[in-house]
Amino acid sequence: MQKLIDRKATDVFFKYLFSIVALFSVLALGAILLFVFFQGTRPFLFGTSSYLKLVVRNIDEFTVNGVLYKDRLEAIDIPYTIELISVRFPSVDGEETLDIKVDKNEKDPAKVLQFTYSGDAVTSYPYRGEAFVHSVSWPASFAALDKRVNIILPEPAYGLGRFLAGLRWNPTTDKVYGIFPMIIGTLIASFGAILLGVPIALLCALFMAEFLKPKIASFLRAGVELLAGIPSVVYGFFGLMVIVPWVRNTFNIPSGNTLLSAIIVLALMILPTIITIAETSLRAVPLSVREASLALGASKMQTAWQVVLPHANSGVIAGIILGISRAVGETMAVILVAGNSPQLTINPLESVRTLTSTIAMEMGYASHNSLHNEMLFSIGVTLFAIILILNSFILWFRRQMEK
Repeated sequence: MQKLIDRKATDVFFKYLFSIVALFSVLALGAILLFVFFQGTRPFLFGTSSYLKLVVRNIDEFTVNGVLYKDRLEAIDIPYTIELISVRFPSVDGEETLDIKVDKNEKDPAKVLQFTYSGDAVTSYPYRGEAFVHSVSWPASFAALDKRVNIILPEPAYGLGRFLAGLRWNPTTDKVYGIFPMIIGTLIASFGAILLGVPIALLCALFMAEFLKPKIASFLRAGVELLAGIPSVVYGFFGLMVIVPWVRNTFNIPSGNTLLSAIIVLALMILPTIITIAETSLRAVPLSVREASLALGASKMQTAWQVVLPHANSGVIAGIILGISRAVGETMAVILVAGNSPQLTINPLESVRTLTSTIAMEMGYASHNSLHNEMLFSIGVTLFAIILILNSFILWFRRQMEK
């Protein structure tokens, strides 16, 4: 009786433990998705700020609209609704003045600000290639000692159509964020890898499950599972040292970092995943199904191809879905072999850039809370939508086949 009570208490304990763990897992996953979606959709709903930012360099003491600042290094936020900004600071000749007239209704960032200044000041736009940064400087004996006032304009909300259908990606100078070439590069590289890798993977899985002796099959199965666990950067390094030179020499082109190289590397990467899942599904088909087919006079090849494979289509399709997800979401290997040029092309012998490559290469230097940073989150949301659409299409196709 005591053992029965203890067993019941243990069952209740683990029931609530598993429920709590599952609840927190769902909440954590939901929080991550909400954060990514919020960051990814924010650039299309709001601008980067409702303030102008004023940054001074080599000026120890100055006033902005009558407010005194000393040794100010960080940016000063000024409401974008203001019409005039007046900057004053002492100089050798007395006092330098800078009046900035703000026209918030002007769409062209080059015409938003109009400057009136004293002394030998020099205005520049865009400052260091930044399309929303104006600069006014008073030259000194050395360039590093120039007194400078930088005005950073808020960037407006970006159009979703310009983002998805834009042909140029130039986040540092022109502030242009068009990802259509990267979408095409991602889709072509992924579909090419699927067309090349899936037939080979299915044939290998059928061969291992239906024609090899169990001991040899188990040895090969362990090798395939080992390949599935190899980090993607290793595949990328193999592609860089072997596939890229082969493509360059075979097609006599200046660089082997091309779309074709990316397709071959991705096809190699998805092979172990699809083979492992498909072969497990094929081995799970009941022996009675095979025996019934053979008893009706079908050959072993006919049984494997026309009976066993359709019977295991659920597992096979699951393997293909995982293969597609890995191909679409691959980063490091593609960075090493694809060339990373954000150009629109379907030529397999030209370089391309994928969505994941853009995120990996630019997240490190995109300023925090900048439009560039938020656009990288938007690329992640786009990537998620692409994978969701592709997987939904495959599941729909599977249901149509079952009908």
